[in-house]
Amino acid sequence: MYRRVGSALRPLSWRGLSTAPSSLGVIGGGQMGTGIAFVGAVHAKLPVIIVDTAEEKCQASMKFCEKLLSKQISKGKISEEDSKAALSRISTSTEMKALCETDFVIEAVNENMQLKDKIFATLDDVCPEHAILATNTSSISITQIAAATSRPDKVVGMHFMNPVPVMKLIELISGLRTSDETMQTTRALGESMKKITTVSKDIPGFIANRILMPYINEAAFALGEGIGTREDIDTTMKLGTNVPMGPLTLADFIGLDTCLAIMEVPLLPAPFVL
Repeated sequence: MYRRVGSALRPLSWRGLSTAPSSLGVIGGGQMGTGIAFVGAVHAKLPVIIVDTAEEKCQASMKFCEKLLSKQISKGKISEEDSKAALSRISTSTEMKALCETDFVIEAVNENMQLKDKIFATLDDVCPEHAILATNTSSISITQIAAATSRPDKVVGMHFMNPVPVMKLIELISGLRTSDETMQTTRALGESMKKITTVSKDIPGFIANRILMPYINEAAFALGEGIGTREDIDTTMKLGTNVPMGPLTLADFIGLDTCLAIMEVPLLPAPFVL
């Protein structure tokens, strides 16, 4: 089913309450941003603009998408025709103003609150009034990020897992003023990317990192206290709890700097903590 928005017909979302986005913007051409752009173009079949201040990052992002598509062709997961079509839907820019007609934007930069404030204030000025502004933050308050904009009802957390093309989960996080319609549209977008979504309250770490980071931290303490070697700690947890990798290997995979940044996110005073 479709409904008219301006002069265009757009498909109704999975609950029939809001329109699915017709275009996607991604802020950040790193590993996470590129992965998000990839699933947006390949699975959701949306035109995607990757914005990064560094032209070399934009070029590297496009090359990485080409490499991923080549792998999928070799594995028979996608045809050459569909691969070319997906790649044609991805473009890059070093200017935020390139998002002036974009319906949905996902920020995927470092866990730096000052940087996110600046980005969201700029997006608020540049993007259309109806545009939803999402953040891929893994720990920072959505309510706090939304405060940098004049549209807190259209700001939402959309926490993808790394590597994005492989991992099936997206955590959705509603800020204090995020609307139901925004959440429904975001869930519909996630499902169009062939992801499974869960919903978390707006607390530091949300669900995944609220549980995962103390687990990794305890593994580091166990190593430091000499309870076991790195190999023994990882092997114990891998084979004993049937996880694909041990906590110390996982910490290296995530990045120790990222783990530290997540664990250093402070608890915010009311009304920021729900």
